[in-house]
Amino acid sequence: MVRYAFDDSNLVEKTAKSRGQYLRVHFKNTRETAAAVNGLKLQKAYAYLGNVVDKKQCIPFRRFNGGVGRTQQAKEFKTTQGRWPVKSVKFLLALLKNAETNAEAKGLDTEQLVIRNIIIQQAPKTRRRTYRAHGRINPYEGHPVHAEILLSEPAAQVPKAASTDVVRLNKRQLAAKRVSAARAGATKA
Repeated sequence: MVRYAFDDSNLVEKTAKSRGQYLRVHFKNTRETAAAVNGLKLQKAYAYLGNVVDKKQCIPFRRFNGGVGRTQQAKEFKTTQGRWPVKSVKFLLALLKNAETNAEAKGLDTEQLVIRNIIIQQAPKTRRRTYRAHGRINPYEGHPVHAEILLSEPAAQVPKAASTDVVRLNKRQLAAKRVSAARAGATKA
């Protein structure tokens, strides 16, 4: 059995998983793309990622944002920096489709599925070399990823219990209440 980073042992029948290893996409771009869709409903995530491919919406870059250009489309996410990492989006779309197929095989309602967790981890770097001036050689590394996606049906909404207004008093307030109760009892007697 393959180990997943997210433990879903207590809700196995309500979840569907998908994973990819050693994917040749940029780690930083893929991490930001995953963070943007984490928590969305599956259909909304498909629409959003499709808009990113069409360059109608951007992926906001929040952590790995050094040197990332600014765009008007990032205002939607309350930030200024964003990009359109098409290759990362296509890899995540393929994983989402695979997880959706796994959900259908389990008999889950695909209209209700939510992206519960996306985990992007760094895979071992691919090492190549580039030849520079004056006979020097520099490393030319790729930064592939391991990706995991967990889809789940949302739990049924439990109605909130009727409010029982319990007044919490501190020691000083309790003492004052005892004194006033004692005085009221003394006047009646």
